Amino acid sequence: MSLFKKITSLQNIRIKEVAKLRQRKFRDISSLTIVEGVREISQALKANIRIQEFYFCKDCISGKENDALIRNISSCCKAVFEVSDKVFKKIAFGDRLEGCLAVVRPSVYSLDNLKLGKNPFLVVVEKVEKPGNIGAILRTCDAAGVTGLIICDAATDIYNPNVIRASLGAVFSVKVVQGLNQEVFKFLKRNNISTYATTPYSSSLYADVDFTKPSAIILGSEQDGLTDFWLENSDEKITIPMKGKVDSLNVSASAAVTVFEVVRQRSFLK
Repeated sequence: MSLFKKITSLQNIRIKEVAKLRQRKFRDISSLTIVEGVREISQALKANIRIQEFYFCKDCISGKENDALIRNISSCCKAVFEVSDKVFKKIAFGDRLEGCLAVVRPSVYSLDNLKLGKNPFLVVVEKVEKPGNIGAILRTCDAAGVTGLIICDAATDIYNPNVIRASLGAVFSVKVVQGLNQEVFKFLKRNNISTYATTPYSSSLYADVDFTKPSAIILGSEQDGLTDFWLENSDEKITIPMKGKVDSLNVSASAAVTVFEVVRQRSFLK
């Protein structure tokens, strides 16, 4: 006999409310989002993200790791439900049905409460649209231990379930702040953080820059690149040398290349 309340009706009020969170306007109104997948939910737990509700489908979920996840969530969340396959498919966001879904209230950071530490290293992205790119950049930021990711003039919802999935839950381990170009620029200058705008049209190679001081790498969208605001106001414009026929990399690849150059340089400081 199951220890959890079962939900088999598609008309259940809880199920209807969870399904609404597939739409951004309801995520914005409620300040909640949905997280799918064992790895993603586990990352949320590690980051002490509050789990509001948890749903699992026995027909889709199995294994010791998954059983452990259910036990861990049951210890901190009273709203745990076993649902039918049909119900789970209604609330799931994508096609990768792992059989577990959490409703969470993500942490919210601002420029005012972003702790910089002694030698901050920030990644700033402007108008990056694709959730997959934001997710990949978040994974890079997590792996590199950046101080934070700042998103200027956001073109996508940072807690879009597709971003969460593409980041493998790194959206919960990286401090993410959203802001307007002007306020972010003033914040960086106020904190004496040097700014480096990435662009194909520069003679300064990224590997020749001294990133051992407080630094922020600025990246733009793949289609349009950075706006004139960052190109004109940043301390220096940097480029990644290209030997092929195309003139630029995917924005997430550019982020990985430049971010790990910072990691390489700073490793000598230890």
